[in-house]
Amino acid sequence: MNTLQAIILAIIEGITEFLPVSSTGHMIIASSFFGIAHEDFTKLFTIVIQLGAILSVVVLYFKRFFQTLDFYFKLLVAFIPAVVLGLLLSDFIDGLLENPVTVAISLLIGGLILLKVDEWFNKPNTAETSQEISYLQAFKIGLFQCIAMIPGVSRSGASIVGGMSQKLSRTTAAEFSFFLAVPTMFGATAKKCYDYYKDGFVLSHDQINLLIIGNVVAFIVALLAIKTFIGFLTKNGFKVFGIYRIAAGIILLVIHFFIHPLTII
Repeated sequence: MNTLQAIILAIIEGITEFLPVSSTGHMIIASSFFGIAHEDFTKLFTIVIQLGAILSVVVLYFKRFFQTLDFYFKLLVAFIPAVVLGLLLSDFIDGLLENPVTVAISLLIGGLILLKVDEWFNKPNTAETSQEISYLQAFKIGLFQCIAMIPGVSRSGASIVGGMSQKLSRTTAAEFSFFLAVPTMFGATAKKCYDYYKDGFVLSHDQINLLIIGNVVAFIVALLAIKTFIGFLTKNGFKVFGIYRIAAGIILLVIHFFIHPLTII
């Protein structure tokens, strides 16, 4: 991986992390085109720079994020399902990360769901703010988040839809999804770094610099993306994201099967 590739991947991460389009899926696609997706450092990079994007939530929602212990316990309850399944299915998930076809199919299915989700959950009547979410609602949202372990599903999309299924408004569901991303991505980053070193890899000076650059770029881009997404989502809903996902999934499948195989195993 070179510096330009790292910057491009970080920009993609910053833009897509909080959109229901799958940041991991898009980075898999981009790194496949670059021909670097099979590299162990690339797999580490695409996870670690998500932490930079997630930290933008802490900055933008500083006063609302640092509140009561009760709110943090709810985040913990929502986070637990991802911890359990992440540990149990680690090898299986790593295998899926190496398959662009999985990403394409997930984009398609997720797109079809997003076309209808505003109709399915159009009567929010609980929790005016993310702090008012109940423990049971938090746990159910955490279960939805686990679906995003399949590349291409979208962590934010799954958890937002999970929140809307609990009768939260689009805005409240999105904000809780952002807050839940903080412990989730801290945990994912720590786990990936541990596995990387356990497998005998050591980061070089250049690789450390790439990780720093990637996190900084992802952080800055995500700062701009969050507010834009919240405003757009509140006003327009999910349909445009559903159309985008379907189009992206079809294009990826066409490229893979009819133009150039993107197999990166």
